[in-house]
Parts: sequence; C-alpha cells; structure tokens
Amino acid sequence: MTDIPQIPAAPVHALDQPRTLLFLAYPQMGLLDLTGAQTVFWAATKARAARGLPGYRVVTASLEGGLVATAEGLAVATEPLAPWLHEPFDTLVVPGAPEIVRTLPDHAELVAWLAQAAQRARRTASVCSGTFLLAAAGLLDGRRAATHWAMCDALHRRFPAIEVDAESIFVQQDQVWTSAGVSAGIDLALALVEADCGREVAMQVARELVVFLKRPGGQAQFSELLKAQGEDSDAFETLHLWLSEHLGDPRLTVERLAEQARMSLRNFTRVYKHKTGRTPAKAIEVFRLEAARRLLENSDQHIEQVARHCGFGSEERMRLAFQRHLAVTPRDYRARFARGVPLAEIQGSLA
Repeated sequence: MTDIPQIPAAPVHALDQPRTLLFLAYPQMGLLDLTGAQTVFWAATKARAARGLPGYRVVTASLEGGLVATAEGLAVATEPLAPWLHEPFDTLVVPGAPEIVRTLPDHAELVAWLAQAAQRARRTASVCSGTFLLAAAGLLDGRRAATHWAMCDALHRRFPAIEVDAESIFVQQDQVWTSAGVSAGIDLALALVEADCGREVAMQVARELVVFLKRPGGQAQFSELLKAQGEDSDAFETLHLWLSEHLGDPRLTVERLAEQARMSLRNFTRVYKHKTGRTPAKAIEVFRLEAARRLLENSDQHIEQVARHCGFGSEERMRLAFQRHLAVTPRDYRARFARGVPLAEIQGSLA
C-alpha cells in the first residue's frame, strides 16, 4: 500500500455556496448504492437552480480513476482521488458492495485515504454496507450506526466498538451518517438535502423521484409481515396472516393466538419466542404499529380512529408505541408522510 499524505483541513462551505459531494468508488460496489443518492442530489440541484440558488457538484472518484466495474456489471467513469488530497469538498459518501464483508481487506488503501479525508470533510456518509469501510477507517468507534439488516451481525462481530442499529433506515451521529440497505441511501440523501436546503426542497425532490414516502431515520427497514415470513417461522405463517387481519379486535390476546395456532399457551409462548425472536405480545404490538403507520400514511382517519382501528384502544397507547419503536409521535409521523390528510390535522401536528 502506498503512503497516504496528510490532507490539509478544508473550509466549511457557507450555505450560499455550491457544495462538492465526493463519492468514493471501488470495484464491485453496488450500482444503486452510488446512483440512487447521486440522483437525489442532482434533482436537488435542479430545484435550487430554478430558484436561482447554488446546488451540488457531484464527483465520483476512485484510487486510480478511470472505469470502475460495479457488482451489477456496469462500469462507472471516475476521477482519480489524488487531486482531492488538496481540493476542497463538503461531503464524503461511501457506497456499499454486496461482498464487502469478504473483500474488506482488499480496500486497505481506500480505507487509509478515507480515514484522513474524513477529517477535513464537513460530514461523511455511507450507503448500505459502505458502513464497513467507515468502520474500518475508525470513524464509527463509540457511535451508533446502520447497515443492511443482513449484515448487522457481521458488523457487530468485526467492529464491537460500534453500536449497531439493526432497525433504522439511517442514523446520524455527529458529522457521520450511515444508512441501511441499498434504497435507504435515497432516504439518507433526502435527509442530507433537507439539512442543507430545507424541507420544501427535499419534498420537491421526493415528489419528482416518485419517492412518495420520505422515511425518517427511525423507520423500520422492512415490514413486520415480510420479516416474519422470512424468518424460521413457517409454522406461524398462517398465524401471522390471521393476525394481520384481526389487529383491531379488542379480544385479541396471546391466548387467542395460542388457540389459533392450536397450541397450549405455555408451549405456544415458548416456541413462538424461539422461532421468531420476540414474544407473542411484542408481535401483536409491532404488527399493530405497522398497520397504524400505513393508515397514517394513506388514509384521512383521525389519530384516535387509527388507534382504535389498529387495536391500540387509545391515542395515548399508540403514541407510546410509536415513541418506543420509532422515536416519533403518530402526529409527527403523519405530518412527514401523509397523503390526502386534512390540512387542519397536519397543521395541528406541527404546532
């Protein structure tokens, strides 16, 4: 590995100046990890230009420059990284790669460059398994971080100093941002745009890209029903479908689930926890939470109606569940993502 020279500190860009975003490219990176986030910044620049305001300059650079093959087979044109040892830039973005857990030692030179370059960036971000490169560079020690849900255990084993968040879409810790799998890089980029340019521009970009849900960092990576179907829980697949159809039933209890599964309460509770990793009571809560999220996003029902429809019983109980799992209130959640909700209710949630 060649020696990496010291990089002088870069100035922090004023809000009224263009911002250079430096995307680090390397062989077999994920194509969407790279281009999904880049498209968000391109759309934000276009929206800003329509207002006569500066936007972003997006640069894709690799150690040697030239064409870099992605995991999907498409080659991406890149600049060499060397000139950026001295050129100013605002943000570093590191895409992930499907085989990064296995190939991480092959990227030692890029990791060394990243460790020093991050010192002069205003912020550093990773998409999907790009978190492993940030971790190898020592940028995540003592911090909470997200990555693709399938790689969370590997990240924890290899870098135990990191608090791995297996649920969140993206995580911000100081000047370091990390995101979950693939398309979550779009959510991360929208959050960065909102931090730079305001909510109006971020929502305009989301609409243009038909990303109709601009998800918060605390939103779960995937649906609870999809998660349940993917676990070692074939015996409960029919039960989960039944559960999703009876969430509003006030008589829904763990005892009812055991009866539906044709098992004794004691055996059902033990086997369910072993197979799914959560108690039956917790399963009821998270399934209700997801149903409530969908109604808040897509219906004009009032908050109290949503709470009753999903089986929470009261708005307060639903609020506590949202705070516990998503760190946001139902009203704030609706204010971010609602479609076709009465303006008065949205305004009330923002008051």
